[in-house]
Amino acid sequence: MTGLHTFNPNGADRPTPASIGVLGAGTWGMALARMLTNLGHEVMVWSALPEEIERLSATRRQPNLPDMVIPDATGFTTAIETACRGRDVVLFAVPSVYVRATARAAAPCIRDGQIIVDVAKGMEPDTLLTMTQVIRSELDAHGAHHNPLVALSGPTHAEEVARDLPTTIVSACPDVEAARRVQDIFMNSCLRVYTNTDIEGVELCGAVKNIIALAAGISTGLGYGDNARAALITRGMAEITRLGTAMGCSERTFPGLAGMGDLIVTATSRHSRNNRCGQLIGEGVPPREAIARIGMVVEGINALDATMQLARRYNVEMPITEAVDQIVNHGMRPRDVVYALMTREKSSENPAGQ
Repeated sequence: MTGLHTFNPNGADRPTPASIGVLGAGTWGMALARMLTNLGHEVMVWSALPEEIERLSATRRQPNLPDMVIPDATGFTTAIETACRGRDVVLFAVPSVYVRATARAAAPCIRDGQIIVDVAKGMEPDTLLTMTQVIRSELDAHGAHHNPLVALSGPTHAEEVARDLPTTIVSACPDVEAARRVQDIFMNSCLRVYTNTDIEGVELCGAVKNIIALAAGISTGLGYGDNARAALITRGMAEITRLGTAMGCSERTFPGLAGMGDLIVTATSRHSRNNRCGQLIGEGVPPREAIARIGMVVEGINALDATMQLARRYNVEMPITEAVDQIVNHGMRPRDVVYALMTREKSSENPAGQ
């Protein structure tokens, strides 16, 4: 523990105790649960896997964060109602593919006024909904209509948050007061939290940047250098911005922490599953085998179908995203796809300025 503390928005330190249920006991959920407990909040972690809860309770270690000690005050349960009922905040920290099922199970336990926070990054392939939209649809189906939904997103590897290394993140919600409440609960000397009302733009960035990170990893696996990686990050951000603005998101979101910030860290870090998976693919490992070798969810793979559908719906050109889709879902050789990208029709970086 390195002296974490909360901040009053007006400048004076003060405690902001809250009762928080964390749904999901993976690396990100446990890194946040540990941090929140150390900040003085009451934290209860839920997992649907009894063996996972038993191991975490007994060892006070998350297997993929072996150096992180889980505080004794952090509680664990396999009963989702225990993690949800009476909590000020319910935090969804399951992979994107499990968000709907988890929301469906939690919805009967949610009461009006509780703040729902989602940290999963992705989109649902069939509905093209963001994660907070998926959660909202399940809450609405159970008659819970008055719950602010906040997306917490940014350049935040669990491995570094677990070590109290300086990190920044965005609390996004159209309800400014809810965004600020989450900011107050999470902000401390190691995690600086900014607010943003453009929740759809923030969530879109969180989903699509994983695809660009796959591309950066593939480039590395092919033996390409920093020039190629920088090009993929920059032009990848241009793709995300084109799609987001076509969908009505704020253009100011994309160069910010949830956009460019998260893309940089995901496309360059050794902690990034998407980057590592892409590197394996670039080295010649078949995509499904590469995913298996990573051993955890690779969200960029899951986001591909939905992103391609959105690009077609809004008539937005996304050549890097399409290239990754060709490699992952259509069996094209990475080097052939790179050649096709590099020999595309000539273009301008600023077409409006021509």
